[in-house]
Amino acid sequence: MERGVMLAVCLLCWSCSVCVVTAIKRADMFPYGTLSGDLILAEGDDETSRVLSLPKPLYFYGSLFSQLYVATNGIISGQDLPMEKQYVDDGFPTDFPVVAPFLADIDTSGGRGQIYYRVTETPSVLNRVAQEVHRGFPDAKFTPTHVVVATWENVAAYEEQTRTAGPSNKVNTFQAVIGYDETDSYVLFLYPEDGLNYFGTRPKESYNVEIELPARVGFSRGEVTYLIFSRTEGPHYSVTSDEQSVKNLYQVGNTGIPGVWLFHTGNRYSFDNIVPASIGGLLDTPPTGGHGLSLDSTTPEYGEFEEYPDNTFDSDNQEEEDDYPHTGGDPEFQPAPAGGDHSESLQPASPDAPSSPSEDSGNQLSYGSEDVPLTSEPRYNSEPAERQYAPPNPPERVPEGDAQRTLKRQPQVPLEVVDVYPSHRNEHPHSPGGHVVSVEGDDVDFDTGVIQYTTENKETCARFQQQCSQNAFCSDYATGFCCHCRPGFYGNGRHCLPEGAPQRVSGKVSGTVTVGSTPVELNNIDLHAYIVVGDGRAYTAISQVPEPVGWALMPLAPIGELFGWLFALELPNSQAGFKITGAEFTRHAEVIFYPGNQRLSIVQTGHGLDDHNHLTVDTVVSGNVPFLPPGAEVTMDPFKETYQYYPSVATSSSVREFSVVSAERGSESFSFQLKQNITYRDCRHDNRAAVLETLQITMERVFVMYVKEERILRYAITNKISPVRVDPTGPELVNPCYAGNHDCDTTAQCIPLEGQVFQCQCATGYRGDGHNCYDINECDEGLSSCGAHSQCVNLPGSHRCQCQSGYEFGFDGRTCVDIDECSSTPCHISARCINGLGSFLCQCQPGFYGDGFYCSQTEGQTVRPRSQCEQHRDRLQSGMEQGGPPSPGAFIPQCDSDGRYQPLQCHGSTGHCWCVDFRGQERTGTRTPPGTAPKDCDRPDEPVRPKTHCEHHRDSVQTTSPGGYPIVGAHVPQCDANGQYTPLQCHGSTGHCWCVDGNGQERAGTRTPPGTTPTDCDKPDEPERPKTHCEHHRDRVQTTSPDGYPVVGAYVPQCDANGQYRSLQCHGSTGHCWCVDGRGQERAGTRTPPGTPSVDCDRPGEPERPKSHCEHHRDGVQTTSPEGYPIVGVYVPQCDTNGQYTPLQCHSSTGHCWCVDSRGQERAGTRTSPGAPRTDCDKPDEPVRPKTHCEHHRERAQTTSPEGYSIVGAYVPQCDADGQYTSLQCHGSTGHCWCVDGRGQERAGTRTSPGTPSVDCDKPDEPERPKTYCEQHRDSVQTTSPEGYSIVGAYVPQCDADGQYTSLQCHGSTGHCWCVDGRGQERAGTRTSPGTPSVDCDKPDEPERPKTYCEQHRDSVQTTSPEGYSIVGAYVPQCDADGQYTSLQCHGSTGHCWCVDGRGQERAGTRTPPGTPSVDCDKPVEPERPKTHCEHHRDSVQTTSPEGYSIVGAYVPQCDANGQYTPLQCHGSTGHCWCVDSRGQERAGTRTPPGTQRKDCDRPDEPERPKTHCEHHRHRAQTISPEGYPIVGAYVPQCDADGQYLPLQCHSSTGHCWCVDKRGQERTGTRTLHGTQPKDCDRPDEPERPKTHCEHHRDRVQTTSPEGYPIVGAYLPQCDAEGQYLPRQCHGSTGHCWCVDGRGQERAGTRTRPGAPSVDCDRPVPVAPTQRPESVCERWRTSLIEHYGGKPDAQQYVPQCEPDGQFSPVQCYGETTYCWCVDQDGREVPGTRSHDVVKPACLPSVAPPTVRPLPRPDVTPPTNTDITLLYAQGQKIGALPLNGTRLDATRSKTLLTLHGSIVVGIAYDCKENQVYWTDLSARTINRASMATGAEPEILINTNLVSPEGLAVDVKRRLMFWVDSNPDIIESANLDGSGRRTLFDTDLVNPRAIIVVSSTGTLYWTDWNREAPKIESSSVDGQNRRVVVSDGIGLPNALTYDSSSGQVCWADAGTKRLECVSPDGSGRRVVHPSLNYPFSMVYYRNHFYYSDWRRDGVIAVNKDSSQITDEYLPDQRSHLYGIAIATTHCLSGSH
Repeated sequence: MERGVMLAVCLLCWSCSVCVVTAIKRADMFPYGTLSGDLILAEGDDETSRVLSLPKPLYFYGSLFSQLYVATNGIISGQDLPMEKQYVDDGFPTDFPVVAPFLADIDTSGGRGQIYYRVTETPSVLNRVAQEVHRGFPDAKFTPTHVVVATWENVAAYEEQTRTAGPSNKVNTFQAVIGYDETDSYVLFLYPEDGLNYFGTRPKESYNVEIELPARVGFSRGEVTYLIFSRTEGPHYSVTSDEQSVKNLYQVGNTGIPGVWLFHTGNRYSFDNIVPASIGGLLDTPPTGGHGLSLDSTTPEYGEFEEYPDNTFDSDNQEEEDDYPHTGGDPEFQPAPAGGDHSESLQPASPDAPSSPSEDSGNQLSYGSEDVPLTSEPRYNSEPAERQYAPPNPPERVPEGDAQRTLKRQPQVPLEVVDVYPSHRNEHPHSPGGHVVSVEGDDVDFDTGVIQYTTENKETCARFQQQCSQNAFCSDYATGFCCHCRPGFYGNGRHCLPEGAPQRVSGKVSGTVTVGSTPVELNNIDLHAYIVVGDGRAYTAISQVPEPVGWALMPLAPIGELFGWLFALELPNSQAGFKITGAEFTRHAEVIFYPGNQRLSIVQTGHGLDDHNHLTVDTVVSGNVPFLPPGAEVTMDPFKETYQYYPSVATSSSVREFSVVSAERGSESFSFQLKQNITYRDCRHDNRAAVLETLQITMERVFVMYVKEERILRYAITNKISPVRVDPTGPELVNPCYAGNHDCDTTAQCIPLEGQVFQCQCATGYRGDGHNCYDINECDEGLSSCGAHSQCVNLPGSHRCQCQSGYEFGFDGRTCVDIDECSSTPCHISARCINGLGSFLCQCQPGFYGDGFYCSQTEGQTVRPRSQCEQHRDRLQSGMEQGGPPSPGAFIPQCDSDGRYQPLQCHGSTGHCWCVDFRGQERTGTRTPPGTAPKDCDRPDEPVRPKTHCEHHRDSVQTTSPGGYPIVGAHVPQCDANGQYTPLQCHGSTGHCWCVDGNGQERAGTRTPPGTTPTDCDKPDEPERPKTHCEHHRDRVQTTSPDGYPVVGAYVPQCDANGQYRSLQCHGSTGHCWCVDGRGQERAGTRTPPGTPSVDCDRPGEPERPKSHCEHHRDGVQTTSPEGYPIVGVYVPQCDTNGQYTPLQCHSSTGHCWCVDSRGQERAGTRTSPGAPRTDCDKPDEPVRPKTHCEHHRERAQTTSPEGYSIVGAYVPQCDADGQYTSLQCHGSTGHCWCVDGRGQERAGTRTSPGTPSVDCDKPDEPERPKTYCEQHRDSVQTTSPEGYSIVGAYVPQCDADGQYTSLQCHGSTGHCWCVDGRGQERAGTRTSPGTPSVDCDKPDEPERPKTYCEQHRDSVQTTSPEGYSIVGAYVPQCDADGQYTSLQCHGSTGHCWCVDGRGQERAGTRTPPGTPSVDCDKPVEPERPKTHCEHHRDSVQTTSPEGYSIVGAYVPQCDANGQYTPLQCHGSTGHCWCVDSRGQERAGTRTPPGTQRKDCDRPDEPERPKTHCEHHRHRAQTISPEGYPIVGAYVPQCDADGQYLPLQCHSSTGHCWCVDKRGQERTGTRTLHGTQPKDCDRPDEPERPKTHCEHHRDRVQTTSPEGYPIVGAYLPQCDAEGQYLPRQCHGSTGHCWCVDGRGQERAGTRTRPGAPSVDCDRPVPVAPTQRPESVCERWRTSLIEHYGGKPDAQQYVPQCEPDGQFSPVQCYGETTYCWCVDQDGREVPGTRSHDVVKPACLPSVAPPTVRPLPRPDVTPPTNTDITLLYAQGQKIGALPLNGTRLDATRSKTLLTLHGSIVVGIAYDCKENQVYWTDLSARTINRASMATGAEPEILINTNLVSPEGLAVDVKRRLMFWVDSNPDIIESANLDGSGRRTLFDTDLVNPRAIIVVSSTGTLYWTDWNREAPKIESSSVDGQNRRVVVSDGIGLPNALTYDSSSGQVCWADAGTKRLECVSPDGSGRRVVHPSLNYPFSMVYYRNHFYYSDWRRDGVIAVNKDSSQITDEYLPDQRSHLYGIAIATTHCLSGSH
């Protein structure tokens, strides 16, 4: 039982005997209700109050809180609460601060109770709280200034209505009262007599298992900052542990009144844990140790060294106490008599009396005349070592001769730094009088008197061994005893730690520091340190440091140097400080700063080791420090310091220099002087050699920083200790153990061997090979030192023992002795208490009847009171009293006729049975499973034998479940009747069986899988030899899986029959092989890749030479993977047998080869492509000639990748040795070959397909015949790409040698084949699908009948694509053998079917959807008037979509009532209108663009002139689609009224404009880019000059598309008016810019990223900008801080950036322990995410991980989904499908990964199925099609600063966005064109924006903290007005409820979700208490919003206002924008 719970139980029992039994009534509670000024909490199941601001803050534990929250579930918290499912069913501790009078699942819905709360200063309430506190803590000086009262009145438990006939009538009433003043806080819990009627609640997610969790009562501090980067559980205190203890709450109390409980809960100066009240002062049991709360004292502030007149010793127990003498029999050390001074009774009676139990009684000192810290050891009192440090408040009595003085507590002691001078040369360095200590000029001499030891006063191990560590042994010497750490541990004997293990330190920092002239108080802020002992790295973090002092304390690295000295890396002949001081010491240091002479004192006190073996050190600082500017950086160079050692003290003095760099002052140099001494206990009874007189500590790396946002001060120091004048980096200390660069585990020792050889050995308490070590569970393996009546608790590297319930540690601190419970009078006043081992018995006195806890006289008693068993039984069966059944599955105790527990108890549901004692407690070892014979419970217990190792192992597994169930899937060992392991063990879940030895260890080779015959374990083994190193290595890998599986992909070493390493080792997964030596170490130069012959490992190796540069290079690449995998795609250099670089190097992945020099540097001009002849690297270099055109061309292609990779699929020209083009050129990816001339231009007619013989390019050309039609067709397809790429998927016609079409044509991508005639036209009926035999095209055709209408219809669909593609998803009619339409037609893609008539027209009413029976098309139809031409035209368009939707963007003709074309036709998508004739043909000259006046179509036409060339061109562009679609993105020429080309032509999609001549041909030099001023086309041309290189380059790119399209994403060079390259070139798609020379070549070092300032290309040398551009990390950080309102909470993620703007290697989620490593781009390093306290591998001293090329950002949409939520999460867009309205987490996936991006706003275009988003990192707006493999497209990349909210108007094809930095709202077309600013005034921080397409209205939110608002306007920026401005705080999310026509928003300030009509009326609250909403959408009566507190998507039902669903992605980071994607546009889409 935990100490707090044990204490509570003792107090409960004890208080019964001294207090009135009457419980408090409801009227006795503190006044509450509305008449008392209370607020009322809203009804509900999980409600939290609004913030209750406190007039003055209160201290809870040691932390300050200024606001509180009251929650439904019986708790009060200091911070806003998460959803209840995160805590309501869990025990203590909680993640957040909690005061819990009754933590359970409470529900006040439907008027079932009220919850009241208030903060008050009413005198009557203050007086009553003061009286209660003074009664419970008589010595407390407490006058409350404020009181918080919270009352839960008649509140009910949550119940599932489906489980019961109706709600239960059980309700509870209780109260919590918090009183506080400036320094302390106390809490009262009140439970009235009828207040508790239920004692726990059932979990919501118990899945029909009948369990009930008892309420939790107590306190929890919540998570606190721990170490440098993490958080850990804070302290907590439980009042209750089970249901019975909850029931006791109203029956007993700790104040003397049943139902009233009082606790001390916080203190300003020092507070460890909650202290319960105890009436009557201290208990009379002797103190047992500890400097905080002991079992005996409930108030550590008042419990020691004080007078308690009422405290007397019980004479009945005096004899028992004497069994444990305090001082070994000396009468001076006996406890004081009644009324005596307890503090004095613990001191020696006189200075002549022998010293207290200590190791160093031979060295006694007297204090001087002033209160100064000692520089040698004082005389110690009679307390054990762990009791020497009293709490801060009480004074300590210290002997001084015959007088006594009082030492004030440390913070009040003026620091006196001690200078210690060396001893005289003729004296022993450790003699007691061998040196003088100078204290501020006054000398204090050590006592030189000689102590005479006798058998009476000599201290021996027999008497005082308990002062040694449990990991130490005690040795007696002539003058006393000493403690020595056992092998494997180190320390001073009193405190021993496992060697090699990392160490942790925790403590508090307090004091007052004056920065400049401003004093700053530090109030017990946390300090944590982590030391990697193996290399001497010490990391110290001090949290919650106020900003002024945080910057100023950065130079104070000496605070952390203490821990570096204690655990420094030891060089030969030295030892770290902890081996001398142990864990108890005092360090005094004084720092004097120059030139300002500011002085600061530092006092650090070691208080010992805590329960986790962590060192506890408190620090007090006081004095002055110089001011440092905010944001300053402090650097300190490495330095050395000499420590001088004397008996009980070590000193040092040094001067340090440091530099301060700040923006205000630049770089400055300062210094400080440090003087320090460290005093400790020294044992000199041992005459062995003492430590060296002087040692030197070297601090190699010192890193200091203050993190303003986290308020954390950090020091990181690498420390080595050595003899003086030893250079730690000298050649004699190159061993990795001394250098600290070994690869041993952080929990391992590095043991230096000869030379550079070392050995890794796991630290004590750990097991492994030294490189990977694992904690040994001493408790499970039976290795603990715990004795009887104790239980073992495992710790990292160690363990501790704690006594079982009913026992406590005796005087020796190790043996568990029985607690005399009777001393606290737990029984009834008319009963007798009988103490037993571990328990007690209450028996009623004669004449009384009862169970001892309640006794009554039998006279006149007609009915005896119910016994404890009957009460227990009836409580569980209370449902039966109300007519209902008991809870299924609950255990009901069985009672006999006298009401006592039956000796045998059985569980009706599980079938388990066990024996119990008279109290109903289970007797150990009596439980039997179902189906076995129960124990004979009447048989007396045998003397209990100690549990065996097997039983400990088994019980540790079986008892981990509170309900006594074994953990499902866990292996439970089987033990025989004697407790030994049964020889055959089987796993109940997996079915594996194996044999074990006596220790339970698996015998090798005996494991069998399920279903096979187990091994005969009784068969004797062959004599087993010890495992070899190889076998240990192999088994460690194979057995790391608990189920016995080897780790997949891990390297498993191979051992021979003798257990030795096989000389040849191979990796089973990668195929690499290598030779090893006898230790398994790889022999250099023997590794071979898979598929190559292995090295002969038996051949003797030459004497090993040092590794060469090449081998280091090669091995550095190969060994970067811990598992031994080479990194895929990495270049691995090749070395020859001598370790030198081979002259020819090749890249195994790309196939490129090149020559290198002796340093491995590439020789210019030697690189060859894959498949090309390699360069002769032995041939000396010729004098370098200038590069030829071919070589420039080739290198331009090869060097486009920064990593040296050629671009996959790019054409790289081949040059001969002279740099000229080889006559035959081939494309490495496509396989095409062709001949070129001397300029590299392709010679016509020479191109051959892959697999065909190449043309002989050296053969002179025949006189060239003109190209045939086939060749022109073929070449037009092949040459469309200027870079030489063939268009993937395009159909390339095949021509024979004469240039004619080959009769059989095939499509290389689709595999279709068909016959063609001489013109290349497909011959009908000859097309075959891939995989079917082709038609014989040479066979003459049958006389061909004319094609029918059906066949023409069918063929017209198949041949509409010029490249030979069938239109995907197009409907292809089906014709019968005669070419007629089959009566039933079906759509192959959609599955719809319908009937047609003989002309193929659909018969009305016959269409059926997929999966339904088709109509019988042979059945006659009713007569119907024939459809007109217009109706046929219209229906053919409208019915192509099976769902009845019109195809987005398609033109649908309009017909009148008679089916005739209406004279005016309009295109619904483009807005163009025109007049048509009766046949639906457009009448020339009538077309009008959108927004212009339409033509009057009833006006008669002028005589029609013939169409002009321009009109034909325009008509051809507009009508080339058979279905009447304009080709999206196609260039449509513009004609004037006369049909002539307008002089200025513009492309509507790209924005390019140019001038044309009368024939429409572009006039050279007139093309202008989007956004630039078009040319004046009416100006006559200058005489035309020849095109320049730039213009040729530009035009080649622009004219590659026959239709006039520019290639999307291609780089378009920009030329000036003279045709020369502009000095600054930019890529229109990527946004990169760079400078070029006159030839257009990029100038090195000038390229800039999008959004970054461009280089001035006119300056001869690039000049670095004066201010560094904002990095991605900084931009992300700034954005998040803005979103948090400038004050992020402790748990919110804010990116951590380095001073240079790069991501810090360690990223953590706020101040939690949820941390991970990132590379320099901020991408998470896989496998590093952890909740551990520190990850040294992420620290700045570690190189960043290898960065691989980023994957291409392809879209991966979810499949088979109609409705999908899209959400932005940092560098990705996620897709979350909906199943109805439920979130389908099982099908969630990443839609698009965007490395380096910060996606914020997100929107969806339902017409084009495209997703749009804003990128805060790249400062762009982008889109991508939601089709598999689609890539992102940048739409806008200029003049964006902080783009956030984004909205798409699908009807008007517009997008709108907000930019929160310049505070503007802009709009543009969906392709990025037509950009305009809508609003740039009266905006402070615009955030969210939506557009309602149906009404043409914009809505947006403005996060103006002074005046937040929601506004609206029309989409064109008109009619701007405010919709909501009152009652809102931080409106983050905005959406539109299409069903009600209301605008809805989620507010991160008010926490509400609200809706309002556009006119401001009908405002209502949908949900009152959200967490932290960011973005929101509405769909089918539900709101879906992204939440920053939960980091997920949360669904809220509009009608019920309840949260109905939640989705939390696996990766925990903030979700930003959210949008809804549908397969079709929803009604009211916006």
